[in-house]
Amino acid sequence: MSAIVEHIRTELSRGELAAVAARVYAGQRLSREDGIRLFESQDLLGIGFLADLARQRACGDDVYFINNAHINHTNVCQNLCDLCAFGKQAGSPEAYTLTLSEIEAKARAAAAAGVTEIHIVGGLNPELPYEYYLDLIRTVRRVAPRACIQAFDAVEIDYIATQAGRPVADVLQELRQVGLDSLPGGGAEIFTPEVRRRLCARKIDGQRWLMVHETAHRLGIPTNATMLYGHLETAADRVDHLLALRELQDRTGGFLAFIPLAFHPANTAFSNLPGTTGVDDLKVLAISRLLLDNFRHIKAFWIMMGPKLAQVALHFGVNDLDGTVREERIFHDAGAATPQYQPAASFLRSIRAAGRIPVERDTLYREIRRYA
Repeated sequence: MSAIVEHIRTELSRGELAAVAARVYAGQRLSREDGIRLFESQDLLGIGFLADLARQRACGDDVYFINNAHINHTNVCQNLCDLCAFGKQAGSPEAYTLTLSEIEAKARAAAAAGVTEIHIVGGLNPELPYEYYLDLIRTVRRVAPRACIQAFDAVEIDYIATQAGRPVADVLQELRQVGLDSLPGGGAEIFTPEVRRRLCARKIDGQRWLMVHETAHRLGIPTNATMLYGHLETAADRVDHLLALRELQDRTGGFLAFIPLAFHPANTAFSNLPGTTGVDDLKVLAISRLLLDNFRHIKAFWIMMGPKLAQVALHFGVNDLDGTVREERIFHDAGAATPQYQPAASFLRSIRAAGRIPVERDTLYREIRRYA
């Protein structure tokens, strides 16, 4: 044990996080009270040290990235949530809906670039018929047969099912039959009802979000999980959200990864809020690793936090930096100033500089290439 590590362990054993640290060392599950204590602590380096230990135990020194592309097929949305800068009213000069031909062109370009994942999310557009979604997946599957298709978050799946008058399970089955591989984790926001009512009153509630994911898991469709933080929520709200995900993961094992999403307030009804700080971003990632002991992968979404802070996050419990992305629109409409594309070479340099092993993966975390 290095002198620095020994010093940190000693300091932790004497400080406010001594009891939490003892449970982490012993490999014990943390409680709700432990989670709140961690969020209220100012000992960022101590929290990072514990998260890095948990990361090492869970997945070693491998750090994943993926060669992927995003398609946002429509920004027309009937919900127009206060937290969102992406959704537009039908008829707005900024509203758009991609035709199947336009989606085919984007998917074809992504396939030509060798992507292994096409990530598709959009607004709740009342003009789109049920067949549009099936044809969208069929089109992408036809022109990019080797790519995994991760499409439609739980809010979209619920909306598609409601519009079609079909059970969620039937919709998921039919989407899977035409090529869907996985669901993204968007729309979770924060599960606390009162906060959710103020942020996105017209969106499905947290229990409904969990039900859609549980249904997908029961059908053998893996999904991701998210939490939007840095707006109106308290430490207890964050912990309760994480524990709800942990409880579902205990029952189904269907979550692939957890991705904390930092709220970008620009161009939303909450533009008066300051946004998150780097300390908050690192703390949320680290505490997520510690509370979500049944999630193998904790992802730093570099498109929201920037590639340099995402690299630092590799020492705060993170083992995935997401992907090359290409043309992300949702967070950039809300003020994200990061690039919309990061080449694979940039991931290799960033991960190696952090002392870790870059591993290119597909959506299902199957290894494509290890850069030892």
